[in-house]
This record gives sequence, structure tokens and C-alpha cells, in this order.
Amino acid sequence: MVFLGFGLHFRVTGRGVLHCQRCGGDRQYRTCTGRRWLHVLFVPVIALDRIPEHVQCTSCGQRYRIEVLAIPTTAQMQAALPAATRVSVAAMLQAGDSSSATARASAVEAVRAAGVGGYGESALAADLARDAAGGDRAGAVGALAMQLVMPAHEWFLADIIRVGLSDGQLSPAQREAAKQIAAYLGMTPAQAHGVIWMTEESAAAG
Repeated sequence: MVFLGFGLHFRVTGRGVLHCQRCGGDRQYRTCTGRRWLHVLFVPVIALDRIPEHVQCTSCGQRYRIEVLAIPTTAQMQAALPAATRVSVAAMLQAGDSSSATARASAVEAVRAAGVGGYGESALAADLARDAAGGDRAGAVGALAMQLVMPAHEWFLADIIRVGLSDGQLSPAQREAAKQIAAYLGMTPAQAHGVIWMTEESAAAG
């Protein structure tokens, strides 16, 4: 008697951490590719169709398309707001008077409000130096933008603009910095203009 059947054989191509929707939290994963084989007497003898690369949660075994890795993990989500705030206030200070004590105090307060309780002058100085050396504004703000829904983008931008307004009117360079941050957030130029105008009007009204 000849026993014929089919079997799946997988090869692990990578490992990491993902947010598993089935588990409801961050879990270890492995990426796998595979093939379906024809078995004779339980021995694979003929390779058939390929199985595309995919992701498998090592905790529950759930398999996902590789695109699931674009979804931020819980740890990444918790880190995104502080990281984006730090690069954004640094950008706003660089575009204005970075030596202004009032503006620096406002920047420190904004970062603390974003979740970095021990943030202070030394950390701000390091962020300014990093930004001047070509820090990744787009990456940090873009990572946050993936998690926000309107009008949260506008609230975030308004908080950064207030740092620039803390020691006077926005300079042309600060306006450009605000527009750049807005673009990283996925906002249109019209939306950016509206937030800048409304935040300025609110500051002027006291």
C-alpha cells in the first residue's frame, strides 16, 4: 500500500518583537518561509508551491502577513510621544533663540508633559546638539504620526508652536520649522497654517 499526502515545511528567517493582536500585547515573533511538499510514506519527495514569508507569534502561534510588522509595539508607542516632542522642541529652539531662558524652560516643560519626568537642561542641551548634527526629525515625528488620529496631530503641533511663542512672536525660521513638523505629521500646508494662526491668536489673547 502506498501512502501519499501533503505536508508543510517552514524555515525561520528572522526573529523580533511584534504587537500580537490575538494575545493583546507585545510578544516574540519569528518570520518564516516555507513550501508544501508531496509526501510518500511520510517522507517529503516533491516540492510544490511556496508559502510567502509571514510572521508567527511564538506565544499563541497565530500567523500574520509580513505587513503586521509595520504596526508599532506597545513599547514603541510609549516611546513615540517623548521622542517626537524632544526632536520637535529642539527644532523650534534651533529656529529661534536657543539661548532664551524662557524658551528653554518652555521646551523642558513640554518634554516633561510628554512623559519624561526627569528631563532637564542637560538633556535639552544634548538634544539641541543632536539636532544640530542632523538628528532624525522625520523619523521620530513620523513614528508618532502613525499612532495619532485627528485632531491629535493639531494638538501636538500647537504645543510645539507654544514653545516658540513663549519668548515672543514666531520668527520666519520658526514658522518654517512648524510647517516642517506639520509635514512630518502628515498634515497639509493649509492645516499647518491654520494651527499656526490659531495658536498665535490664542497666545496674543492671553
